[in-house]
Amino acid sequence: MGLKDLILGEFIDVIEWTDDSRDTLVWRFPDEDKAIKNGAQLIVRESQAAQFMYLGEFGDLFGPGKHTLTTDNIPVLTKLKSWKYAFNVPFKADVFYVTTRLFTGNKWGTANPVMVRDDDFGVVRLRAFGIYDFKVTNPALFIKEVSGSDHHFRLDEFADTMRSRLVSVFSEALASSKVPVLDIATRYSELGEALLPVINPVVSAKYGLEIASFIVENVSVPPEVEQAIDKRSSMTAIGNLNDYVKYQMAQGMAEGGGSGGAAGTAAELAVGFGIAQQMMQQQGFAGGASTGSPFTPGGAPPAVPALLSPADVATALGVPEADVMAIIESGELKAKKIGASHRILKSALDEYLAR
Repeated sequence: MGLKDLILGEFIDVIEWTDDSRDTLVWRFPDEDKAIKNGAQLIVRESQAAQFMYLGEFGDLFGPGKHTLTTDNIPVLTKLKSWKYAFNVPFKADVFYVTTRLFTGNKWGTANPVMVRDDDFGVVRLRAFGIYDFKVTNPALFIKEVSGSDHHFRLDEFADTMRSRLVSVFSEALASSKVPVLDIATRYSELGEALLPVINPVVSAKYGLEIASFIVENVSVPPEVEQAIDKRSSMTAIGNLNDYVKYQMAQGMAEGGGSGGAAGTAAELAVGFGIAQQMMQQQGFAGGASTGSPFTPGGAPPAVPALLSPADVATALGVPEADVMAIIESGELKAKKIGASHRILKSALDEYLAR
């Protein structure tokens, strides 16, 4: 090898990068302490951008194509290096290749709950996760804020670096969107699309990125909020509470009809008292005296005296007197025993029915 070949071998005349990894975001051209010579060829392929850096300052940016490095097409670098005359000497500079294609299917998630204010539940803690697609739009800013001087910056490093930053942006966007907690589960796709205009200006200005799609796959709330939502759903499904209570009473009577036990009798009597009281209220009972039978069609509603006998209660409700005596003896219904007879105060009945 002659002296000329040895000298020329110390200069770089072709700069290029072929990416076959599919997960590389930034790759620094290995100059091996060689200088770039005048007229060197720079090759930038599709979905790539080549960013020059000189002594820590960003120089010229080249898009796809074949470029010959001369004074005319590296004006920024020419100014940084302060060449007084034409570029005719080798120079040292770092060349970073940045992948500008779309990176899809990247996962994101909240490591800690996000505090949001909700109109229905007040302050609520939310956890969320999903996927997003992104691409680099400002190589210089991306290198400065994210990859740094890393010679080979990969996607897994990006995920570790950006996860908390993206979640922070998501948290702020979710809080500002004011989407009700009850609506989030049914509006995942809408939520992601609505958050994009809020997220993109932030990540573009801070990191030189563009989020092409932001998909929310799940948003979960604490167990106590889930229980509150379930209760609200149950109440909505029930509809008319009065009709539901009547239905439950009828079911209880049907299930306990053949038991014959004191508990079944007490339940049946309670149902009977409830239905009778409701019937009297619906008929406009005002507490006045009546001489008609309580079950006489067309007759006036019966007056409930202040003091009742077990027979009075049994007759009014259409149940055997033995059933009434069963709940008196169990202590569920308070009664006064006078000799061999029992008397029940109307207030005791009201108290029993209210339980």
